[in-house]
Order: sequence, then structure tokens, then C-alpha cells
Amino acid sequence: MRISFAVGAVSIALMLTGCASDRMDDIDTGMKPQPLEAQPVQPVQSNNLPDPSTSTDSSQFPTKPSTDPALAQNQQNANADMQVASNAQDIKKEGLVGGWKVNNGGASCDMFLTLTNLGSGSRGGTRGCVGPLAAMGSWEVDGKQMTLKDRDGNPLARLYKTADNRLDGSLTSGATISLSR
Repeated sequence: MRISFAVGAVSIALMLTGCASDRMDDIDTGMKPQPLEAQPVQPVQSNNLPDPSTSTDSSQFPTKPSTDPALAQNQQNANADMQVASNAQDIKKEGLVGGWKVNNGGASCDMFLTLTNLGSGSRGGTRGCVGPLAAMGSWEVDGKQMTLKDRDGNPLARLYKTADNRLDGSLTSGATISLSR
């Protein structure tokens, strides 16, 4: 007990002498960075915008499109997804674990799926993917549908098993995607 008391007292004494040392007094703390000079700013102009409901000049506003091209493309992809879904094979989560080659509109990359829990799904990731697939962080299976999700849990793509070692579907943007190995 005396030894531990002596060691404790010596430790405290050493700490107190370290706090009282003047070894840091030689550092020149007088050098401070010079403040930045203010830069001139152009005055901001302000005007009132015209009321679009009373404006008679229709040339300043674009015409409303008769059909949204993105909506039409998404409708075509949705029809293709329904056809793929109706012919889809049963999916077992354990059968999807491992590495996959991804084809996304002509671009290819790698995807890895694990059974490690992450939120409501399982952990997954991609390598070499661009666009929304680069943010893929998890996946889950619901019936015959596999959903790829980003790191925040938002859906990125929905896929269906169309053959052994192949899944086809579309991204939420409407672009087609297929996984194979």
C-alpha cells in the first residue's frame, strides 16, 4: 500500500511540474495572420416582377407541353416491368448473396449482396457504378420483387428474377437494369 501511495504522489508531483514548466515560452506567438481586405461589391438591382396572370406578352413564358416525354418513357418502362413481373420466378434471399455484374443502360459495374442486416433490408454495395447505383447501400426481397435502396433507405430500383442467375427491372428514373452472374 505504501508503494502505491508513493507512486501516486510521485505521479502527481511530475504532472504538476510539467504544468508549471516554461518550455513553451520560446514560441513566437506574435505572428498573426493579416486580416483580409474587403472586396468591392457591385450594387444589387431590384425590380418588381410582372404579374403572370395580367401579362399580355405570352412570349416571356414557355408553352405548356402537351405530353411529358419523361412521363411517357416511365409509362413504357412501367408496362415492361409489369410484363417482367408477371413472368418472374420466385426469389430466395439466400440465393442472391454474392457478386453480380450490373448492366445499366450499356454501362456495367459490380454489385455485392450480403445477408448482414441494415435497416429493414440487407447490406449491399457497388464498385465502378455511376449515377444512382453508386449510392446503393442495401437491398430487400418482397415476394418476387427485389428492391435496391440507397444509403438513406430510398428505393433505387425494382428487379425480378427472369432466369437462374439473372434479374431484370428498372431504376426509379425509368432506366433499365439487369443483374447477372
